[in-house]
Order: sequence, then structure tokens, then C-alpha cells
Amino acid sequence: MRFLDLAATSAAVTATSGRKAKVELVADALRRLDPGEIAAGSAYLAGELRQRQTGVGYASLRDRPPPAAEPTLTVGAVDAAIAEISVVAGAGSQARRRDLLGALFGAATADEQRLLIGLFSGELRQGAQAGLLADAIAKAAEVPLVAVRRALLLSGDLKQVAVAALTGGAAALAEIHLRVGTPLTPMLAQSAPDVAAALLATGAPAAVDVKLDGIRIQVHRSGDEVAVFTRSLDDITSRMPEVVEAARKLPLREAVLDGEAMTLGPDGRPRPFQETSSRAATRGGTSAVLVPYFFDLLHLDGTDLLDEPGRVRWQALADTLPAPLLVGRTPATTEEEAAAAFAAALAAGQEGVVVKALEAPYDVGRRGSAWVKVKPRHTLDLVVLAVEWGHGRRKGWLSNLHLGALDPATGGFVMLGKTFKGLTDELLRWQTERFQELKTGDDGWVVRVRPEQVVEIAFDGVQTSPRYPGGVALRFARVLRYRDDKPASEADTIETVRAIGL
Repeated sequence: MRFLDLAATSAAVTATSGRKAKVELVADALRRLDPGEIAAGSAYLAGELRQRQTGVGYASLRDRPPPAAEPTLTVGAVDAAIAEISVVAGAGSQARRRDLLGALFGAATADEQRLLIGLFSGELRQGAQAGLLADAIAKAAEVPLVAVRRALLLSGDLKQVAVAALTGGAAALAEIHLRVGTPLTPMLAQSAPDVAAALLATGAPAAVDVKLDGIRIQVHRSGDEVAVFTRSLDDITSRMPEVVEAARKLPLREAVLDGEAMTLGPDGRPRPFQETSSRAATRGGTSAVLVPYFFDLLHLDGTDLLDEPGRVRWQALADTLPAPLLVGRTPATTEEEAAAAFAAALAAGQEGVVVKALEAPYDVGRRGSAWVKVKPRHTLDLVVLAVEWGHGRRKGWLSNLHLGALDPATGGFVMLGKTFKGLTDELLRWQTERFQELKTGDDGWVVRVRPEQVVEIAFDGVQTSPRYPGGVALRFARVLRYRDDKPASEADTIETVRAIGL
């Protein structure tokens, strides 16, 4: 299949608002892929690269050659080129990667370059994510949607499911089973502003789990073999010796466990998230010890528990694991009981709670109403220092905001990070016009602006960061509103930001 045709599909999906029409467009593209192109093509249609790491950053994407006049690339050729780029290593790797990337972009037309930029940057926002792709795969392969979703749950790999459905149909999908050692896409929680709203979504009675400020882990054990996976299904077994040791001591033969790992201080309270993240990134090099805690059991000694109600899975978990390895769980029938559990979790230094429906099965990768998380919200009034031009659906709009806090010592501003989260179409239109008025420079990628516009930002926490001059960055920052009522001189200070992170 020509890569240009895939780019055209992506553009058409971006321009289409109706879900049914999007599914039709994606299904048509999937049908036209050669068997060897299905894995890469389905990933591109989902806005992703098949390769998890490429070593290509924003600077490389800015320095690209002029587009080709005529299309010559195929989906398979692009996949092969990106695969070659992703394995470049050793002496001279930077120059080699730059040459390979230049050759790929040089062979791409303007439309193809736009798709490549979106894929490499991770900002291809065309509205064709995993749920829509599942619908499109079912339609293209003429198989039941329930079979596609089930296979996706068990494999955790959209590409594998697309290949199975489009080459082998329903029979191939039925061959995809839960396999201990193969990670599953984890069940996710949607958000609610308070426990009352969470209980309304889940129904009562419900379970209120402590939401740990750690990293999500999925632990697979078969005999003495133990594997540990992240939320994104990366294998981090070698970095988690404490988790592996704890799993091997459990009184069972086979299991798939869902939970979190976190570092604790001498007082038994959780350490900042960044310490856990840093400890999990490498094996050794720090004295911090990771402690695993589990809140769900998906498989036990040859029996799958995925389709069992939560109360059944959790009872099996409690019957199997020692209490110190279990996430705190409180039954709640009333808002007052849930609120008390929430307050206790915060007092213990945890991130919040997750309210869970008792009868819900374990559902793949979906933020349904069965699990609802509640966290306290931090907000800051910050100043916009620059804005990046958007890609994909946001092409032509100023999108990604560079955020700064006031430095009282100098009267200037200290950059804390970037965000494009929380921006509605109305805000995108407004800020594109507004920041054109404040523009002091535009290199085609980043628009520098006079530091005058204040914006209210919500975020989940503060972490240290060598990437930014203030030494700190915001976690999960998102735009709430613009503060035209507030001058930049009254923005929150860098000291305020640092104090939140202490």
C-alpha cells in the first residue's frame, strides 16, 4: 500500500467528526494493506509507531529536507526505514540516525511528511485510537467485534490482533488466549472530582482502594519464572529484583497480578513519585527499595479470573496473598464512608483513592465507570512563554504551551514544562489569535511571545527535572482557563512551585 494513501486516510479521519465515518475510513485502509504491512499500518492508523523507541527528537524533526514532488514510499518501506533508525547505536550513531531520517523524509511528499512528524512526535491527534481501531478491524475482517475486543484484552497488542483478524479471521482471534508471561492491557480508571461523583458512577456498595503514588506493575509468575511489566507493557523484570523475590515467595504455582510498586521512607510513608520512577528506570545505583502492592488477581493456578466479578477476584486475592502485599481496601455504602477512606489515604501520604464496582469484570484498557479515581487537585496561575504550532487535527493552530513561574528575584519567568492538555477547539482558536498578537519570534515550530498572558493550570504534582532551568516540572499539567483578570506580575512564583514538591 502506498504510504501516501495511508496519509490521505489519516487526514480524512482528522477531518471527520462522526465515529461511524471514521470507522469506515480506517476499515477501508486496513483492507488495502498487504499482509506484511498490517502490523505497521494498523499502528500508524492508531497514531503510533510499531517501534517503541526511535531516538528521534523534536530537533531532528525540525531539520528535515524539502518534501518529494512524487510519492514513492510504501507502508512497508516506511516501516523498514524506521526499524533501521530505531536500532542505530554506538559510535557515530547520531550522524547515522540523522542521515537515515533525512533519507526517509526526503523521499516523502508534503502530506507524507506531515504524517511522519505526527507519528515520530506522538502528536497525531486524528481521533483513531484503540477503541475505534477495534471497531475498524472487526469491520474490515468481517468478524464479531466482541471477538476483536476479547483478543485485544488477552494479547494487549493491537497490531497482533489486527494481523490475526485480517489474515485468519475469527478462528485466528480465538487462538489468542491469556498466557502467563504475556502482558495484558491493564484496566483503567476514569476520574471524578469527588467521592460522591465516583459512587454515583460505580453504584453502592463499592470498594474504595487506596491510590498509591507508585508505578503500575503487572506481575506474571509460572513456577520460579517471574516477569514484571509496566502499564505500557514494557518488560522491567531485571529492574525489579524486590518484586521478583516477593512474587517467588507467594504460595502458588501460576498467577497474573495487577498492582503498584513504590518506594517508602524510613517512616513507612511513600517517597515522591519521581524517586519510585527513577528507581524503576535502572537496576541498582540507589539505596531505595521498591515494595510491591497488589489490588487484583487475573489468573490463579490455571484458572482465568478476568470475567469474574471484582468481589470474587478480590476475595481470591485476599485468600492467596499475605496482608502486607495488599493495597488498602475499604467497603463503602455511603458517601460518608467513602469520604472517610479518601481522607485516610491522603493523611497516609497517598495519592487518593479508586472507587470500584463490586460486580464488574476486568475490562481491558478502558476508562469505564467500573473504576473511578479521586485525587485532590493542585492549580497554579502561570505565564505563557512560548507556543508550538500544532500537528494533525491541530494543524494551523497554536497548541503546546510553554509554561513559566514568576522569579521574584529577577522579575523574569522560569520555565516549568509544556502542555496541550485540556484545550478545547474554542480555546485553540482564541489562543492562536492571542499569541499572534504577543509574538516576538517564530521559527516555524515555536512562537516566542511576550510573557503577559496568565493561564490557570491543574496538575497532579511537582517533580525535580534537570530538563528545565527551575529544576522542577509539573506532572500531568492541563489547562483550566485563561486568567485575563490577572497580570503576569501576580503569577505564582517558582518558590511556590518548589514548595508543593517538597
